[in-house]
Amino acid sequence: MVYILSYADGGKILSKRDYYEVLGVSKTATDTEIKKAYRKLSMKYHPDKNKDEGATDKFKEVQEAYDVLSDSNKRAQYDQYGHTDFGGAGGFGGAGFEDFNFSGFGDIFDNIFGGGRRQRQYNGPIKGEDLTYTFKITFMEAAFGADKDFSIRREDNCDDCKGTGATAGTTKETCPTCHGSGQVMSSMGFFQSVRTCPSCNGTGSIIKDPCKKCGGSGRIKKERKIHLNVPAGVFEGARIKIANEGDAGKNGGPYGDLYIIINIAPHDEFKREGNDVYSEIKINIFQAALGDVLQINTIHGKEDLEIPEGTQFGSTFRLKGKGIPKLRSDSKGDHYVFIKVVVPQHLNKEQKEKMEMLRHSLGNAPLTYKPRKEKKVFFEKIKDFFTD
Repeated sequence: MVYILSYADGGKILSKRDYYEVLGVSKTATDTEIKKAYRKLSMKYHPDKNKDEGATDKFKEVQEAYDVLSDSNKRAQYDQYGHTDFGGAGGFGGAGFEDFNFSGFGDIFDNIFGGGRRQRQYNGPIKGEDLTYTFKITFMEAAFGADKDFSIRREDNCDDCKGTGATAGTTKETCPTCHGSGQVMSSMGFFQSVRTCPSCNGTGSIIKDPCKKCGGSGRIKKERKIHLNVPAGVFEGARIKIANEGDAGKNGGPYGDLYIIINIAPHDEFKREGNDVYSEIKINIFQAALGDVLQINTIHGKEDLEIPEGTQFGSTFRLKGKGIPKLRSDSKGDHYVFIKVVVPQHLNKEQKEKMEMLRHSLGNAPLTYKPRKEKKVFFEKIKDFFTD
């Protein structure tokens, strides 16, 4: 399947229509309704049947919309982030116009509309295969963006034969068996069958003197340096397209594209949900009862957090605008802090006495021993003891 991330006309990026609008369905449309709309529109605008100006672009647009909305994961991402993950307004990594390959659709529509079988040319330019790599980044790199350099191995044009497959100074020759079509036809009574040409294996040409470096394939494996611009706020599983960094094409065809799938490493302290960040802090029972002001870590640095008197276990406080930047926006998510109140364990005799006095002062239990004389105010000494 070919994914069209953006279109261009004269080098200018065009804005994209909403995918639901393209298919003429509502955002609550079922899979069956989406498929029905796609079939109707793809037949209407298929280039083999519709010669009107602009039909090809509409056909591409329909294909793109269906590719996203027919996949539950892609549809969920699109509903949340719009065209961001699918190359809107230029896409990530310099995404540009992508030629749509209509190969394979001809036979389908011949069967649908009852047309005669056409003889396809196999020796024309063929775009190279698209490549997909999973790339791992840190939590902070996902939050604030990063420039990353790495290497991949891909099929590249052979340096010796420049991708022709023929030894330098020689050229390919048209296959004498199929006369360049890549196919041969045979008849049995009223029936005709078409098969791949056995002489050229469907390429339409033969190489009498193959290049020794690539063995006549015209391509060799090479290491390729890649520069990746990770946008701030990118999310787990996002797909970034880098145009023309896939495998080399055949017969002079363009390079395929490279798709980077983002994998974000977990953070020791922070968790993420959308553009919001979550963390937790532990406080003692006296900080919870009397209140305090603590410095906590956020992805933007240290921030003061006021703990009010009477804070309970599980209380959550929000630091507005201290979360992750939103893609292609100046706004940010929020930071939520979950409070855990820690109860002291393994108290010694003196500590137990003080806790008994506290319990008695709260009216929860009778005093079972004679309290010592204290110079400091009781609550101050208790707080000092557990906060030292």
